[in-house]
Amino acid sequence: MRICDEVRALVEGVSYVSANLANVSALIWERFDDINWAGFYEMKDGKLVLSSFQGKVACVEIKIGRGVCGTAVERDETLVVPDVHKFPTHIACDSASNSEIVIPIHRGGEIFGVLDIDSPSLNRFSEEDRVELEAAVKVLEEFLPKMR
Repeated sequence: MRICDEVRALVEGVSYVSANLANVSALIWERFDDINWAGFYEMKDGKLVLSSFQGKVACVEIKIGRGVCGTAVERDETLVVPDVHKFPTHIACDSASNSEIVIPIHRGGEIFGVLDIDSPSLNRFSEEDRVELEAAVKVLEEFLPKMR
């Protein structure tokens, strides 16, 4: 089963954002090898604020344009970073992280937040991972308007 199908099975009929984000972060944590953080940041008061995740303690707030997450929001595009230590403005919440993928999530035409996944390995995230995770985010976006 593809991860987007599993996301659909988890969120369909569940109207709680926090429950859905918690389950999706747990699903990603279980399905992807060689990751050390998987979770979400939500837009609140003009910045990204930590939401549901799996992994070590994380940064609570991220300004737009800062780090991989804030830059993904600023550009409104998926960022795959093979070596985060070479990324300008990288925020090292966990010094063990070496590569990262961040995918913006939309609701009602606005950025709702991001899916953020880190790995302790360099160049961990492939084009196939990007496509698969973007498809999973599309499923979330489909159901977000029905969630509270």
